[in-house]
Amino acid sequence: MQSSRVLDIFKEITTIPRESGHEGPMTDWLCRRAEGLGLEYKRDSTGNVLIIRPAAPGKEAVPTLVLQAHQDMVCEKNAGVKHDFRKDPIKYVIEDGWMIARDTTLGADDGIGIAACMALLEDDAPTGRIECLFTISEETGMDGAEAMEAGFFSGKTLINLDSEDEGQLFIGCAGGLNTNVKFRFTRKESKLTYVRCSISGGIGGHSGDDINKGRANTVQLMARFLYSQLPEGLLLVSFDGGGKPNAIARECEAVVAVPDAVACISAFRAFGADLAEEFHRTDPGLVCKAERASLPLMPVAPSASRRIISALFACPHGVEAMSQDIPDLVQTSTNLASAHMLKGKNVLEIVTSQRSSATSERRAMAAKVRANFEQAGAVVRHMYEYPGWNPDVNSHILARTADAYRRLFNQEPEIKAIHAGLECGLFLQKFPGLDMISFGPTLRGVHAPGEKLDLATMDKFVALLDYVVRNFE
Repeated sequence: MQSSRVLDIFKEITTIPRESGHEGPMTDWLCRRAEGLGLEYKRDSTGNVLIIRPAAPGKEAVPTLVLQAHQDMVCEKNAGVKHDFRKDPIKYVIEDGWMIARDTTLGADDGIGIAACMALLEDDAPTGRIECLFTISEETGMDGAEAMEAGFFSGKTLINLDSEDEGQLFIGCAGGLNTNVKFRFTRKESKLTYVRCSISGGIGGHSGDDINKGRANTVQLMARFLYSQLPEGLLLVSFDGGGKPNAIARECEAVVAVPDAVACISAFRAFGADLAEEFHRTDPGLVCKAERASLPLMPVAPSASRRIISALFACPHGVEAMSQDIPDLVQTSTNLASAHMLKGKNVLEIVTSQRSSATSERRAMAAKVRANFEQAGAVVRHMYEYPGWNPDVNSHILARTADAYRRLFNQEPEIKAIHAGLECGLFLQKFPGLDMISFGPTLRGVHAPGEKLDLATMDKFVALLDYVVRNFE
């Protein structure tokens, strides 16, 4: 299996729509590829696909190896960019050793995993039985893994191809859940002046991998400014910030009604100067703008404006606790992902997500978020909970993979757990005793525009996967 072939297949994948919940074209493509290769495959009612390559002659006694990737991608784009993820191919460039999507997400998470599986399936190297598993909607709730029926695959050893740092072998991950909030409010006529405030240019990133990097959360920052202006008589008119539950909010816009537009605009500009200083390293492109505005909406009633703004400002965001066992590993965190007023309704919907490798801490963090919003009068519900994956340092596939890494590259791999969520925890629930590991090439900026793939690490990733599969026993 060649790295160049994996990259060629991934380039084809960038032309296939595969937004979470709308993976149909990707699912169909996988089935057609299996048919073209003359391989057995099956597709369940959810959309999960399993493609099977039988053992080569003489390899029948080798244990079955499951390779797993997810079909969907996080679909994020910069403000003002015209891109329809339901039909438009991803635009990318190759530059300075990186494959980069400047204005959208690239989808290397987890398109590279898919491409590696397909390249291996079409390769003629003699191996034992291989089962390539492609799940749906991993990014929005791990729906495919959750709905998978027992017995869908037969292997007892699984390699997850959804990691983002070459040279690191992952043997554990955090579990997670979403906490969704709805504020219902009334509007009240006012003669105040409208001002539009916007914060853009945040780096954003993955709410698991990047939550400890101190990056700006624009929803949180907008709430901070609005809260500071409540004593001046500010009322909320509209609010629109953030995107996917597993991404740090990069942009936010609010229209407010104020007694003195000039004073509000001046205060927001001063606030922007403060943010430029606070985030000069993590988010150097942060931009704050304020201008007079008009909107065919009355302001939110004063009591509701205060409750909503105060609760948004008080909502926790970021790292809650670090692991006591693994150095530098985030154990528990929460992400204030988005807040949007629903079109045509007097409802503000807020989405947050909590992660932890400890179930009790994850649920406690979600309860803290719930308490914050419930005391402000919101309706709160928890959803899409998935379990973590506890590390097994005595794993057979870990030993085989670590030995392969040493042989190939003459260096020790890092053996780690990850704060991001992987489907491995759900697989372990449905397939007790499953032996698992996760690894991949180096990706940066996943879940945000500017996502990029380090092409040099692709060679090492593919070489490692190829060696492990060829020599597995």
